[in-house]
Amino acid sequence: MKPFDLHRWQSRLDELRAAHHVPGASLAVLADGQVHELASGVLHRGTGVPVTTDSVFLSGSIAKVYTATLVMRLVDEGLIDLDAPVADQLPEFATPDPAATKTITVRQLLSHTGGVTNDFNFDGGRGDDCLANYVAAARYVALDCPPGTAVSYGGLGYVVLGRLIETVTGRTWDRALRELLFEPLGLDRSMTLPEEALSHRVAMSHLGEPGADPDPAPSWDPMPRAAGPAGRVIVSAGDMARFARMHLEGGAHVLSPGAVAAMQRREVDVPDKWTVSADGWGLGWTLYDWDGVAGYGHDGAAIGQYAYLRVVPSANVALVLLTNGGAARLLYADLFRDLLAELAGVAMPAPFAPADPAPEVDLAPLLGTYRREGVVITVSRHPDGAARMRYAFVDDMKDLSPDLEMTLEPVTGTVFAASGAGPSFSEDYMPVVFATLADGSQVCYVGMRATPKC
Repeated sequence: MKPFDLHRWQSRLDELRAAHHVPGASLAVLADGQVHELASGVLHRGTGVPVTTDSVFLSGSIAKVYTATLVMRLVDEGLIDLDAPVADQLPEFATPDPAATKTITVRQLLSHTGGVTNDFNFDGGRGDDCLANYVAAARYVALDCPPGTAVSYGGLGYVVLGRLIETVTGRTWDRALRELLFEPLGLDRSMTLPEEALSHRVAMSHLGEPGADPDPAPSWDPMPRAAGPAGRVIVSAGDMARFARMHLEGGAHVLSPGAVAAMQRREVDVPDKWTVSADGWGLGWTLYDWDGVAGYGHDGAAIGQYAYLRVVPSANVALVLLTNGGAARLLYADLFRDLLAELAGVAMPAPFAPADPAPEVDLAPLLGTYRREGVVITVSRHPDGAARMRYAFVDDMKDLSPDLEMTLEPVTGTVFAASGAGPSFSEDYMPVVFATLADGSQVCYVGMRATPKC
């Protein structure tokens, strides 16, 4: 492999960031055995403070990989059993379905096959009891689907895992992550709490309409503290690349090689292979198959900030992109397509789009209302015959976003490309996938979440 050309890739990052109206971005590339760090743009459009390589960003759902890694460390130590019911190890855990509660395992929560939901945005408070409060409230939240019947991306399960970590270590999740992962790996620009971030150069969230420079968001990060295990690790791109290097190196002194391999082993295939480019799911990791080249990683979003992590073991390459607004998904697609091709010989798939010509589709079985905790999806037929979808946040999620109104264009008889979600959600179209589960129930997948038909 030829040496990494820092100047060339800095120019490419600057060019693409500006073209896609991303205020600021930080890129870290693990290649030729080194972590190369680049920065572009500003942390805050109102202040003009520049992004530097030591700046920290919200990484959103990539926090799940950190929580999964910590769980696997505790599995190594014999403190957590992957295949025992969660309720046997965390008696405070429950769901409205007593039979399901008795069967959901740690492995299922790690691989998003436990049936628990994602959009339960309960505020457990700012105290050290926040996860305990969340888990107590979550016992009344309906499952998306029966455990073990389907993959359904679920943040609730990762908060439960965070609480399990607390009970077996006697530490808060925040402290356990710091003492058992960050400190042993020397990750001094990785943290979980806003008060810790204040001593660093912090990226501000930005929001705005597609095709224009976004403005600073009303607040930096409105997520409650209890969301941490599923959605809040504050980190520099370089630190995240060094975290990925630990996995590439077989666990270093943090995980056993067996635990590292288990996290990358496919637990489940996914029907929605486009939202996060997932071909399958391991224990925490999203798994990719790029024309026979295996990889793993994760995406993250945190109200205006978007993060992307990709790892190619065969090339010993890891890529991290952290952004603070704009058409971040388009920046990721253009930049990583070039980087992966040159550094790892990987050809990323073409952007998701409707089929041309469009197939004939019988919409009748798909029409209706789909509901899960926090979300109602309505699929209808427009007078012109086209399929339409309304995606509405309800209950505790009702103030997260206005209703999304989208047109569905067919890709296959059960896969549709939705337009109208905006480029931060997808490159041009958002995937909508309809599936029938093993028990005969129908679900609609949006954002990898399985929403049952009413």
